[in-house]
Amino acid sequence: MPDPLVLAAEVETELVEKRSRFLTRLHRVEEVEQADALLRAARSQHPDARHHCTALVLGETAERAEMNRSNDDGEPAGTAGMPMLQSLLQARLVDTFAIVIRYFGGVKLGAGGLVRAYTAGVEQAVAAATLLRRTELVVAQLEVPPAEVGIAENAVRIWAAARGATVEPTQYTARRALLTVLVAPEDFDELTADTARWSSGRHGVEDAGRRTADVPL
Repeated sequence: MPDPLVLAAEVETELVEKRSRFLTRLHRVEEVEQADALLRAARSQHPDARHHCTALVLGETAERAEMNRSNDDGEPAGTAGMPMLQSLLQARLVDTFAIVIRYFGGVKLGAGGLVRAYTAGVEQAVAAATLLRRTELVVAQLEVPPAEVGIAENAVRIWAAARGATVEPTQYTARRALLTVLVAPEDFDELTADTARWSSGRHGVEDAGRRTADVPL
């Protein structure tokens, strides 16, 4: 199953359909209360808008199951919130709150037209957004004597830069330095082999568990 995606930053786009303006905002959120606060802010900023329709997708965590919800905010049932939600789900987005602020242009769009407009509004915003991939990485750790930290850090950073891995700040004790790299599971064996090569077999890499991280596409 493909990894879910999350927003790297908020985005706002505008769509005009038969003189109605559809302002779409995508926000990254972690809980329902954040979404509720963002909706209140949108209503305060756009008090003259006819509708403030919403869709929310929260990803599964250890504390909760995946949560999806939507609201048509006065539009005919099923013509706004649900199409918005389906657009988020089809884009594989999680931890995302979509608001479409509609200024009525005086021309009715009909049920089909509304579905198309709200769908297009969210799809346009998703296309404009910078996205990250949420995935599970191996926490790879390497211990070296302080005298070898410079060589180890240089080797690890060169390896990580070539593969898009993340090197965390080195941790020090009185006798050892601990280097931590977040790597894709399929790259762990290669990191182990590279470490054995530059250290002439003196050092190994330990699998210290898994961590969920958001990485560039």
